[in-house]
Amino acid sequence: MENEQTTSLRDRVIEALHTVYDPEIPVDIYDLGLIYEVHTALDGGVFILMTLTTPNCPSAQSLPAEVERAARAVDGVTD
Repeated sequence: MENEQTTSLRDRVIEALHTVYDPEIPVDIYDLGLIYEVHTALDGGVFILMTLTTPNCPSAQSLPAEVERAARAVDGVTD
């Protein structure tokens, strides 16, 4: 269960995800619905479950890496 500290981290991770865009669509991936779950742990670990817009998404290689970079840039994220 997430407490106040991890919820705050979760909120900051979600805020960071709003800065990642699918290059084909001018909407961030969070508002687009590509992020299914964001879980945080007390030790700063983060788990993000996401999908792509299509099975043959042209950004299939780059988008997950962009999500990881955005999440890791959040203060307090350790893994």
